[in-house]
Amino acid sequence: MKNRLQKLNAAIKDRALHLAGLELKIEYINTPPSPQNALDIFRGEWFAKLPPPFANLNAGDGPIFEDPRIIWLGQRLDNPGSLHVLECGPHEGAHTYMLEKLGVASILSIEANTHAFLRCLVLKELLDLKRARFMLGDFVSYLRTSGRYDLVVASGVLYHLVNPVEAIALMSRVTDQLYIWSHYYDEPRVRTHPMLAHHFKSTSSAEYAGYTHSLYRQHYQTRLGNAGFNGGSRHYSHWLSREDLIGSLKFFGFDNLTIHFDHPDDAAGPNISLLAKRTV
Repeated sequence: MKNRLQKLNAAIKDRALHLAGLELKIEYINTPPSPQNALDIFRGEWFAKLPPPFANLNAGDGPIFEDPRIIWLGQRLDNPGSLHVLECGPHEGAHTYMLEKLGVASILSIEANTHAFLRCLVLKELLDLKRARFMLGDFVSYLRTSGRYDLVVASGVLYHLVNPVEAIALMSRVTDQLYIWSHYYDEPRVRTHPMLAHHFKSTSSAEYAGYTHSLYRQHYQTRLGNAGFNGGSRHYSHWLSREDLIGSLKFFGFDNLTIHFDHPDDAAGPNISLLAKRTV
């Protein structure tokens, strides 16, 4: 009986810790309406520093609303006003905002993290986004039945997935134009990286739709469930090597790849920014 109670208490404690990062406290605001009131619902979770005229508000400090990756992408889009965009994992909507500023026709942004989704809605209202729609759910599941898009934006999501090659294959079915920013696995660099090395425990061979590749399992450990956590929905994800990331894009029909940058020695870990197109 004692052992059973200990196991039950441990399970309750684990569940409570999990829910602590997911529940919103219901409060009533007694001050006049303001943008800061809305931002303060998620105090401590914000990553981005807001753009003018809201830059003085208390949110995050990341300069993501002026992200050079999206600026670079915008410079390579033909006739952006005609583009219908699918954005996978908008996080807080900063890239969504930048895409709307580029003048695209529409943006559907799909976010699986409930707090990130709600932060997107706060910013949609605050920044008065007109052509963006946010939906709560898993973008990989959506891709399995999705219609076509002129552009898919997948910034900071592939390395949070359990099956990243499946996502690339599904994206290839819905678009001829795909922007990716992603970390990738580089054995000598990751193994000597002070923040990354202990997160990788195993390697496995995999195959999806005819493409054979390696998966490098990354464990979130104590980060999962923390306030502001920006990662996958499982306790682990799989990273691809640079070779398999590029190889899978080519295998699934993206024959024209333009690399924005490739930073194997970045302080946050190896990462690459690229635009992949199908031209034939």
